[in-house]
Amino acid sequence: MKKSTPLPSEAAILDFIRSSPGVVGKREIARAFNLSGAKKLGLKQLLKEMERRGQLDRKRKSVRTSGQLPPVTTLEIVGIDDEGEVFGIPETWEGDAPRVLIRASTGRSADTRPPKPGDHILARIEALTGDPSYTYAARPIKNLSDKSNRVLGVLRHGRNGSRLISIDKKSKRDLDVLSSSVGEALDGELVTAELVRDRGRGHPIARIKARHGDVADPRNVSLIAIQQHGIPNAFPQRVLDGADVLEAFSRAGRDDFRKLPLITIDPADARDHDDAVHARADDDPNNEGGHIVTVAIADVAAYVRPQSALDREARFRGNSTYFPDRVVPMLPERISNDLCSLREAEERPALAVVITFDRSGKKQRHRFHRVIMRSAAKLSYQEAQAAIDRRPNPVSTQLLSEVLQPLWNAYAAVSKARQKRSPLELDLPERRLKLDASGRVSAVHVPARLDAHKLIEEFMIQANVAAAEELEKRKVPLLYRVHGEPSKEKVRGLVSFLKTLGLNFAMGQVLSTQHFNRLLVQAEGKEFQQAVHEVVLRSQAQATYAPENLGHFGLSLLRYAHFTSPIRRYADLIVHRALITALGLGEDGLSEEDKAMLSVTAEMTSASERRSALAERDTVDRMVAAFLAEHVGSTFSGRISGVVGAGLFVKLDESGADGFVPASMLGHDYFKFDESRHALVGPKGGMFQLGDNVVVRLLEAAPVKGGLRFSMLSEGKKPTTRKKTSR
Repeated sequence: MKKSTPLPSEAAILDFIRSSPGVVGKREIARAFNLSGAKKLGLKQLLKEMERRGQLDRKRKSVRTSGQLPPVTTLEIVGIDDEGEVFGIPETWEGDAPRVLIRASTGRSADTRPPKPGDHILARIEALTGDPSYTYAARPIKNLSDKSNRVLGVLRHGRNGSRLISIDKKSKRDLDVLSSSVGEALDGELVTAELVRDRGRGHPIARIKARHGDVADPRNVSLIAIQQHGIPNAFPQRVLDGADVLEAFSRAGRDDFRKLPLITIDPADARDHDDAVHARADDDPNNEGGHIVTVAIADVAAYVRPQSALDREARFRGNSTYFPDRVVPMLPERISNDLCSLREAEERPALAVVITFDRSGKKQRHRFHRVIMRSAAKLSYQEAQAAIDRRPNPVSTQLLSEVLQPLWNAYAAVSKARQKRSPLELDLPERRLKLDASGRVSAVHVPARLDAHKLIEEFMIQANVAAAEELEKRKVPLLYRVHGEPSKEKVRGLVSFLKTLGLNFAMGQVLSTQHFNRLLVQAEGKEFQQAVHEVVLRSQAQATYAPENLGHFGLSLLRYAHFTSPIRRYADLIVHRALITALGLGEDGLSEEDKAMLSVTAEMTSASERRSALAERDTVDRMVAAFLAEHVGSTFSGRISGVVGAGLFVKLDESGADGFVPASMLGHDYFKFDESRHALVGPKGGMFQLGDNVVVRLLEAAPVKGGLRFSMLSEGKKPTTRKKTSR
């Protein structure tokens, strides 16, 4: 009788899987150990038991040792090491993920674009030995984030075939569409296509990959920006699953702030509330007339742990993106709108900073706490302001004397210190769109800027300063919010323009915001007031994130960090973790990976912020263009907001919409661009200059590309003679 082959030992199975170059499944194991019949059933039970104990990981009929990467997998590129090498981590790994060294692609089918932080790639994995930094190396097969060959556009059917009209304002020509890809796509549909090479003619043509519905559907306007700018819109299932299984926060080690009547003051349509405030008079006789302000911020770090799927997705997104009709959040709604939203009368975890100010608004001290809190009330900016202006509603009436008035008293003191600090005081109204039930724009307005807005803004600034000071004092790494002073080149351009208006701005001095503020006062009430504000803004550097402290020029602060919005900004979450580590407030502070990747995280979050700003602006432009499309031929008053050689940009007074007047629409003269004046000047003396009030006629509104084209009805003004300045 033939002797039955015994089942292999667990060690033998693990050795076989580790040494096998290809995919290993139950069949391959049975064949390797000559198992058949009932022994296969025994093997199946053994593999299940090994999986239950965490020795194996079984997915899609393959088996691998637990903690081992498969031969081919998807990776997220997360950073660049000290040697300049790009590395990633497995996309579906929970816990401490192994770092994977990214090597150059090989083979004819390899993706040629080098991956960068934030990319997701499909890669071939190989084990490494002898390298203390990396357990695995990977060679990219395909960059799953690469959208360079994707085009979003409107499909148009014609007699000679279909064409794609790109929504990109910079696109100069339409694309032929591969007929076999059209399918049931309709004329006027918004579609995503990929570019393929037409071998017969050599130029690219479009192959339709996805249909998004009628381009006239208002819901597609923000979708255009989402697609065009690569805003991550849908959460991967693993991230949603991670949010769904989150448990209630731990109350252990938290200070109890539930009896403190903290309140939230937000826009009327806010869906999440991540900050709450409280103030009271300081009863310390050594600080007579002083105030104690508490700012409590949602404790997102209690739920979003370093290197979890939630954390990696939040870092990849960088921030939430806000459109008039929707929000693309940084975190799933279960976190942003539920677990971490400081809802009225519900217990929530928070990080709070208690700041003591003297009667002149100068900060005396601060202290951070990890707390449990319960918001006493939810007010809109308008409700809070109305109560202070003696027009309270039933809710704010109960809060007026004990909660709201102390807040305004503290703000009055802090405002004195702000005035002395003299941050840049630019007045640049922001237009807001009102949408009807169908999602179309029904009105465009510039909301009033209330003291309630300024109060919350200033208290948040003070909390952010306290966070930066605390972390710097304790020598814990963080992400600063930095804003450098204007470059000399930009200041020279500003000076040249100001001279044409008869305004002086001395060069050669150490610049401060006070110099700019004095200039803004000179322009106050003049016809060029708004132009001066805009040119001063253009002279400023762009604020970014950095692991090094470079100060914040615009706010006139030596150190500054973003701490107050961790629901919608990843940089704030990093600062929260840093505070938890610095103050010993828990085990969920900064990870070693967080520290090692601060520079890359700073670059990613800065880039994400710029991407969101562009997408938000493009969406507003398209919605306003659709709103004005019914008014082609109408005349509008406006102001010249930009000047280039090809023409003028005009911002309409009523709607704030921006459009373009080609130089050919200015008259029969040939207009020459005068860069120093920010003007177009004609040979007969007519001049159109930045800031001029003009009347234009709307010739064309292109909602798809968000463009407006005007003709000029106003006459150019006579150029002013520049006065020579004495030295």
